[in-house]
Amino acid sequence: MSLVDRLKSLGRAAYSRLSQLVRILSAEEAKRELCEPDKVTVAPAATADTHDGGCVCRFVRYRMMSQPLFVNCCHCRWCQRETGASFALNAMIEADRVQLIQGEVEVVNTPSASGKGQKISRCPACRVAVWSNYAGAGEAIRFVRVGTLDEPDPFPPGIHIFTTTKQPWVALPGNVPAVEEYYSAAEIWPADSLARRAALLADKSADKT
Repeated sequence: MSLVDRLKSLGRAAYSRLSQLVRILSAEEAKRELCEPDKVTVAPAATADTHDGGCVCRFVRYRMMSQPLFVNCCHCRWCQRETGASFALNAMIEADRVQLIQGEVEVVNTPSASGKGQKISRCPACRVAVWSNYAGAGEAIRFVRVGTLDEPDPFPPGIHIFTTTKQPWVALPGNVPAVEEYYSAAEIWPADSLARRAALLADKSADKT
């Protein structure tokens, strides 16, 4: 009889404790691997305009190399289910402006309300989601989970979306735009962000030709 089978025979508590220990050991092993020379990534230089973040166990560390394009606060039921919270706060930014400076991510294909799905990048040890890529923007834009930034305070939502399904106890501030579903970036985003998006779309079109 295997160790797992033996613990199962002892009851749920023992088996649950074994599962917990396995998760802890996996996280610790992932951290130790970072000490190997071939596992360490040379980090781009930090500046006043960069913003670092990562997962809970610190296996994954990343750096946003600039301000995001825009920050959405999504109240759709899909985001509520995926996060286990009342909404998801995502900072949209060009993928090449998010540098993975430590560890590696596990990309999990996840269903979405559109039916096109999204790719959620998680720490392989503690399973915290650090960013995602939606089908609409593809690989070009990452939706960074604001809560995984070391200093998330400078990134409040620029708009609240899908408010028809927000939790009834969530009170939206009157000075921030809110829409029942989605919106047109041309009507909401600042000029600098629109220019960055235009450059990104131009690059994508050039790649297709």
